[in-house]
Amino acid sequence: MSYVTLLVYVDAAGEVDAAVRVAAGLADRFNATLIGLSALELQPQFVTDGVVLPDAVEAEIKQKRSRLADKGIWFRSIAGADRRKIEWRSMFDFPTDALAREGRCADLVVIRRARTSSDAYRALDPGGAILNVGRPVLVVPDGVAALRGEHVVVGWKDRREARRALQDALPFLHEAARITIAEICNPGEEDAARERMDDVARYLTRHRINGGPRVILLQEGSGAAALIRLAQDEGADLLVTGAYGHSRLGEWIFGGVTRDLLATSPICCLMSH
Repeated sequence: MSYVTLLVYVDAAGEVDAAVRVAAGLADRFNATLIGLSALELQPQFVTDGVVLPDAVEAEIKQKRSRLADKGIWFRSIAGADRRKIEWRSMFDFPTDALAREGRCADLVVIRRARTSSDAYRALDPGGAILNVGRPVLVVPDGVAALRGEHVVVGWKDRREARRALQDALPFLHEAARITIAEICNPGEEDAARERMDDVARYLTRHRINGGPRVILLQEGSGAAALIRLAQDEGADLLVTGAYGHSRLGEWIFGGVTRDLLATSPICCLMSH
């Protein structure tokens, strides 16, 4: 099992290259096709006294088309102009909608970890993308130029999303030198958590993957902080977790761990919904 196609979202409004560099490195590692995607939606038409101003509309189209073309050139310069299995896609659309739709072509989607923006015409909403793309999403913090995946921490929760994330991460887990499966639990839940961890470890063993279970008692701070602290203490460079959330009246509502990891994790997170 491997990733044969990676899709990376390229922010049309910025020049941060962390996600593109990580995606390019993973494409080399898995011998995968790399697809870059960027999108901008046209603003509502300019109207004066009920009349559309065509010159203003045409100017916006020209400016945004040029911006997307420039991003394609930039993407190829970062990902490697000589790379054979590379593709660029750009379009007029809301970025989050475009990524959710184009995700059909990929095994793994790579995005930059960024704050949710209110400008849906230009900016990707990471939460909306994760909940709608139907693919595992690798969230890359700024400043991370490569992902080796030598030590992977799996943040377990006995729910559908965590099971999906574990399955989606198998290509990484097969190549990892070390894997830690961790569940954050409350006092009195330790025995049940150990039983779940042992079950997950046996599942991985049947896939010829060895993972060490860890049960962590939540004493202070958030579950996300405990996972990040574990990963940093043990030198892990990848966190694998389920993404827990739903849409309510157009707003993405996340559980605390998912929300905090999206906002604060200093290492890459692979999330599945």
